[in-house]
Amino acid sequence: MRRKGELSPAAIDRGWPHQIAQPARFCERGGYKEIHEFCEGLSICPRGHSVVHDGEWFNVYCFSDVADAEKFMKRFGGERFDPKQRGRGANWAHWKK
Repeated sequence: MRRKGELSPAAIDRGWPHQIAQPARFCERGGYKEIHEFCEGLSICPRGHSVVHDGEWFNVYCFSDVADAEKFMKRFGGERFDPKQRGRGANWAHWKK
């Protein structure tokens, strides 16, 4: 369910097509703060999402500029996420890679 004024997944995919998936465990113990401080000034979407693959959760960071996505990957690792691999319906959070 989406709230009024909230970006839809389709709007995110159109506006911020360069998406990087990073294991959620990297946000533990101060990782969240480090990632978000690094992303200040980059073309990151204000709303990300999460997916699961083989029992592991990933945070997906979405960028409008490919250079910003590359900077993020160089600093924190991760892998490219293609929105076409996201599940649909009841399986919306599954990453079909």
